[in-house]
Amino acid sequence: MLRRKIDGFIRSYYETSRNALLITGARQIGKTFSVREFGKSFKTFVEINFVDNPEAIGVFKGAKSSADILLRLSAITTKPLIKGETLIFFDEVQMYPDIVTAIKFLVDEGSYRYILSGSLLGVELKNLRSEPVGYMGVKDMYPLDFEEFISCVGINENIINSLRNAWINRTPVDNFIHSKIMELFRLYLVVGGMPAAVSKYLETNNLQEVMAVQQDIIRLYKRDISQYDPKNKLNIEEIFNLIPPELNEKNKRFILKSLNEHAKFDRYQNSFLWLKNAGVALPVYNVEEPKVPLLLSRSRNLFKLFQSDIGLLAAQYAEGIQLRIINGDKHINFGSIFENAVAQELVAHGLEPYYYNSKKRGELDFMIEHSGKILPIEVKSGKDYEVHRALSNILDCSEYDLPEAVVFNNDNLSVNGKIIYTPIYMVMFLEKSHVAPTHYKVDLSGLI
Repeated sequence: MLRRKIDGFIRSYYETSRNALLITGARQIGKTFSVREFGKSFKTFVEINFVDNPEAIGVFKGAKSSADILLRLSAITTKPLIKGETLIFFDEVQMYPDIVTAIKFLVDEGSYRYILSGSLLGVELKNLRSEPVGYMGVKDMYPLDFEEFISCVGINENIINSLRNAWINRTPVDNFIHSKIMELFRLYLVVGGMPAAVSKYLETNNLQEVMAVQQDIIRLYKRDISQYDPKNKLNIEEIFNLIPPELNEKNKRFILKSLNEHAKFDRYQNSFLWLKNAGVALPVYNVEEPKVPLLLSRSRNLFKLFQSDIGLLAAQYAEGIQLRIINGDKHINFGSIFENAVAQELVAHGLEPYYYNSKKRGELDFMIEHSGKILPIEVKSGKDYEVHRALSNILDCSEYDLPEAVVFNNDNLSVNGKIIYTPIYMVMFLEKSHVAPTHYKVDLSGLI
């Protein structure tokens, strides 16, 4: 069984809240499996899947109250509904978004616990996210990150903790451990984090069978494109297919003219948004100023477009590249592959990555807001990782006063001034920090 971080999140959520929870994300990332595992902790688990059981949509349509919904629910399930001990799971809710709105009344009624899951295919859920305010939390889910992956292949918690301590204390990793984790990172670049692909690797160690699973997922995504947005399906599929070759270009920026010589961003904007909302692509936008908040200097039509899963990206390249990636073949351009892995990891950890580009100072692979500051990030796959003109330029700029920067590379950890040179796998320890105060009281003395 694959161990996922979200399993602990779900348990903790239901221990501290009476509200429902909506888990969203791309197809095939393990949402349903995690919910079913959590459902085993209840006396009764009721699952309604609006894709597998489309008749359920007709059953619930027209229900006027929570009592009406529960009466209809009891008519389509053979499971007993036990007050306080039943978890009701509404799956694939993008097929019937009205159930998301109805959750408010079901939670208010209070007899049972509720959990929902859906794939962001189109805009159905996006427009409903704020509806049941105070009654439903929302958790985005992603493919397995690198820490989850190495746990599944057998790396124990003590080793992971030693790596984490090396990151925190800025000390080198034991060379033997470093070498093995780098080998696993290259394996992760090929297998990726889609649960079916990871499971297939653990069962067989056969990369051809892993790639067959990945190709099936890619075909599924393309079918979803034609099913959920038939009007723009050709644009969306063309953009999806262009992700690998565009990332292989020198600056990795997505060039609209690759789609059409006269392409304008406004015409294709909805197609890019669809891929983002469906969870199958990760746009990383350009910023011109390394200042908090980065969102204010974001350019909406200058971006890099990454795959949501690094294994799916590898599967879109020519067959036979997988073994060469694992062996670290020097003739392969690892730049785009490394960058995609970093982008995927940052997003999975709740961080919003941007890239920096300035005619005066150069281009940086990523920038994030971390601990209330801007953290520049460079990703280097070769041996000349200490050569970084743009990074040096921006760190030397007194106007920005950036405290540190990270250069992810293949070698062991070292520090030179403000720059942390760290193994690429340590991106797993870059996580969203919560720096806002939890309590704050205004001093009104002298005014009362």
